[in-house]
Formats: sequence, C-alpha cells, structure tokens
Amino acid sequence: MTLTGNWSYPTSIRFGAGRIAELGGACMAAGIRRPLLVTDRGLASMDITARALDLLAEEGLGRAILSEVDPNPTDLNVSEGLRVYRSGGYDGVIAFGGGSGLDLGKTIAFMAGQTRPLWDFEDIGDWWTRADPAGITPIVAVPTTAGTGSEVGRAGVITNSATREKKIIFHPKMLPSVVICDPELTVGMPKHITAGTGLDAFAHCVEAYSSPFYHPMSQGIALEGMRLVKDWLPLAYADGTDIEARSHMMSAAAMGAVAFQKGLGAIHALSHPIGAVHHTHHGTTNAVCMPAVLRFNADAIRERFDRAAAYLGIDGGFDGFRDFVDEFNDSLGIPKRLSGLGVTDPDIDVLTDAALRDPSVGGNPVEMTRDTTRALFEQVL
Repeated sequence: MTLTGNWSYPTSIRFGAGRIAELGGACMAAGIRRPLLVTDRGLASMDITARALDLLAEEGLGRAILSEVDPNPTDLNVSEGLRVYRSGGYDGVIAFGGGSGLDLGKTIAFMAGQTRPLWDFEDIGDWWTRADPAGITPIVAVPTTAGTGSEVGRAGVITNSATREKKIIFHPKMLPSVVICDPELTVGMPKHITAGTGLDAFAHCVEAYSSPFYHPMSQGIALEGMRLVKDWLPLAYADGTDIEARSHMMSAAAMGAVAFQKGLGAIHALSHPIGAVHHTHHGTTNAVCMPAVLRFNADAIRERFDRAAAYLGIDGGFDGFRDFVDEFNDSLGIPKRLSGLGVTDPDIDVLTDAALRDPSVGGNPVEMTRDTTRALFEQVL
C-alpha cells in the first residue's frame, strides 16, 4: 500500500516514501535560502545525509552541515552550534535525524537571535514569553527515526552539562515550519534502534492516554498511536525494508508527540535523569521503565485501559494490556532492568531528586512522592 499525503496538522507535513527529494522546495517554502543542516555524528557520514546535502546543493542552497551532537544533546552542543550558525550567516536550520539532531537543530534555530541565556527559556510557567519571537529562525525538520516525534513538537530536550539534568526548552515557534516524513530514511536503522525508537513512540502514547488532564483530541490520537505501534513495530523490527510498516511507525511517532500535549508522567520522569547521568538510549529506557509505572498507576488508569485494550484487540482489560507490554518488550529484545543498558552502581537518591524536579511528574495520574519514586527506581534498576 502506498501511504503518502500532504497534511497541515499540526504543521505543514509532506509524508511519503521518496519525499526527501522535496528538501530544497521545503526550505524555500519556509523562507530559508542558506540553511545549516544539523544532525548527529553517526548520521553525518551516511548516504542519506550525503543525499540531502546533494539535494540542497542542486537547488543552490549550499551544503553546510553541523554534526557535533551528543546522543543526549547538551548546552555545550547548543553553544557550539550557535557559534557556527552565527558566524556562517545562515538564515534557517534543517533539523535532520533522530531526537538528538532534531532537538539540537530546533534549539539552535530558537536561540539564534536571543540575547538571554538558554536556561531562561526552560519550560516553567510562562518563561517562554521571555523570548524574542523575531529572533527565532525558520526550521525544516526531517526525521530519520520513528520515535521521538520531535519533528512536530514545540520543544527541545537539552542536558545541562553542569548539573547533568535534562531540561525542556519550549516555545510555540519551535514547531518546524515544514516537515518531511520520508519512511525510506528509516530503512537503515538497526533492529535495536528500531525497537527503542518505536517503543519511545509507544511510551508517549501510553503516558498521554494515562494523563489525568482533559484533552480528548490528544486522547484519541494516543489510542490510535498505540494501535499503530502494536500492529506495525513487530513488522518493521522483523524486516527493516518493509516500507508500509516503516510508514505507519513514522506516523505513530508524530502522533505520540502530538498526543503528549496532554501530558507525560512517571516513565519520562524516571528516564530523563537516567539518560542524563548514564547516557542510555531514551526510548529503550522508557520501555524498561514502562511495566513498573503501569503497576504503580494501576488503580488510577485501570478503567480507561480496559477500554483501550478492547480497541487494541487485547484480552483481559488493563491486566491483559500490562501483560502485553511485558511480552512486547521481550519480543523486541528489551532488557528487564536498566542494568541491561549498562546502568551500574547508580546514586538512587540523586536520580530520585532529579525525577521529582522533572516537569513530567505533574502529568502522572498518581502523585509521585520521594518514597514512591525511589521505590520505582529500585524496581527498574
């Protein structure tokens, strides 16, 4: 089945196999004539990146690239990116890659014309209003994984290198002007990255669906996003060249990011400090944390997941859904504990304090206290 379309929600999206060919046109539609392509070190030398640069050059847009991006991008990466951007006279950013490249690219574009320091724009209250909107340059986003959904998000996750905490930088104009979702770009993902990123999308949908806040549009998107991951991630994992499966997973990733406008919760509150301190893969970390958080939230979410399980074709209501998550993780090679991701001898007190400061805490349907949060870490570690 050919899955292609032009969407205007939540921004202008060009979806379909082969649509990377429209990169030059997407830049011009966004008002970019001299773009800086921001990606990560691993992607910098890959054929898909070379193709993107060739397409830009053919349109007379240059072939400038920044690839000094850590797996969990830091404020130091932002500072270096701003130095390159400002000294090069660029007028927009192509955020290209997985979550790290997308988040850093968006943050560089956001900070390009700001005079205040980065942390003044953390997602706290109305701090985003401190920004000068005229100083935010246009963004074209091109995801090469199917997980974070950052291509349709209004924020970037950046690690504070001094405190080793992940912080969310937010502004409505961080939403890219144009997105190219080309599932062919995800074909080369290794199996473990396909699993980890796909389960990141699943975690976004599960937490949005669990959140107690009122947002029925996001609730519906989260439910269908879960179904797409359940049905299509195993096929993408088994055969990375299955374009139909890759397409549905790319849709699910964007849906998860739209859905979590409703809120995230304990899964992300736990995984953010673990990733910041121990540099684990974010989506895989979410997957390891999910079963424990489902048990923790059981009484508050049982009724809604009884309904979700019926829609997803899972017997047994909430309990059946929870069993499905355990089996799904196993089938995709996800370890039972974070020790399987190399997390050894962690400082649980430091992780607990950081989790309770994470903004995701407020979206969990059960209040997270110091004792319960520490107990959750002990379960997943």
